[in-house]
Amino acid sequence: MSSVIDTIERAQLRRVPVFQAGDRLRVHFQVVEGTRKRTQVFEGVVLKRQGSGARETFTVRKQSFGVGVERTFPVHSPKIERIEVAARGAVRRAKLYYLRDRVGRRARVRERRFTGQDVEVYSEGVMPPPEADAAATDAAATDPAATDVAEGAETAPPEPDPRNEGVQAVAEVPETESSAESGGSDAPGAEADAPPAADDAEDADERGA
Repeated sequence: MSSVIDTIERAQLRRVPVFQAGDRLRVHFQVVEGTRKRTQVFEGVVLKRQGSGARETFTVRKQSFGVGVERTFPVHSPKIERIEVAARGAVRRAKLYYLRDRVGRRARVRERRFTGQDVEVYSEGVMPPPEADAAATDAAATDPAATDVAEGAETAPPEPDPRNEGVQAVAEVPETESSAESGGSDAPGAEADAPPAADDAEDADERGA
């Protein structure tokens, strides 16, 4: 195989858990329906795993209302979000075609019993392991420069919203008009009070006379 093709295919590999025929998997894959995208889970027993590299595939079989359903997935497909190993099967074959002729309880695969703790192991790929993401998060948390930037972002006062200026201007207009109206109402009242004062002066002059 050409080194160029080998390099391109190696860049398409993803980190997937180690599994084999007989294991029960939960495959989370994306389903596109028109403009919507959702995640569907397909759980079943691995019948076979064939191929190698970026072209490797595996077949999962399950019983749905008494009917056997099989589906083949590419191991390194970008539409597969993640693969979960629900149980390990105790089998001695690489191809479990005999399950197609069995129905009910006879179609079950005996689970492997472990004496110790089961450790998740991933096959090689170009995607970084979860430990690398955790290390990057810890480094960002211990970096003083990043901490100062985060604190400055929290303590910085919020910028005024230019859309609120028009609202404040409209809210101030009724106050000005009400004050003008109140001032105008006082002026006529003062003029109305002036004639009684003049009448009192005339009454005083008549009494003096």
